[in-house]
Amino acid sequence: MKNVGRTLLTISLLLSGCAVAQADDVKAGDLVISQAWSRATPGGAKVAGGYLTIENKGTAADRLVSISADIAGKAEVHEMTMDKGVMKMRALDKGLVIDPGKTVKLAPGGNHLMLQELKGPFKQGDKVPVTLQFEKAGKVAVSLDVQGVGAQAPGDGGHMMKKMPDHSGMKM
Repeated sequence: MKNVGRTLLTISLLLSGCAVAQADDVKAGDLVISQAWSRATPGGAKVAGGYLTIENKGTAADRLVSISADIAGKAEVHEMTMDKGVMKMRALDKGLVIDPGKTVKLAPGGNHLMLQELKGPFKQGDKVPVTLQFEKAGKVAVSLDVQGVGAQAPGDGGHMMKKMPDHSGMKM
């Protein structure tokens, strides 16, 4: 009976870590967009970040020139930089270049999508549709998978599995 309890606990823990679905890769011309995600927003929040990876499998550069989303009154491609110990954020007015054979990752603390004037909250488990406008690949529809408020990467759901205590010696 002890083994059955341990087995059920192990299965439960594994399934809870796998509950968050990942966004599908989207191919547009020579570009592959993957790991598109955002975080749940606290009540009343009017801004949210969007994160994704863009791989250019072609021989010519492309440029992410703009973004749009029905849920936001304003959407921009942003960069974050440190200047004398102060973090600064600004819109990339000329867009973001994706060089041939390179991968660009938009992630917390770096380049990202900035959705402003939100018309509603982002809730964990939601899919938020956005449209990316590329210079060569054109308009590309992508869905951001909404993770937990504190998520640091797609699929972590806002809780850190690696920080869970080791229960391997627990008796049931």
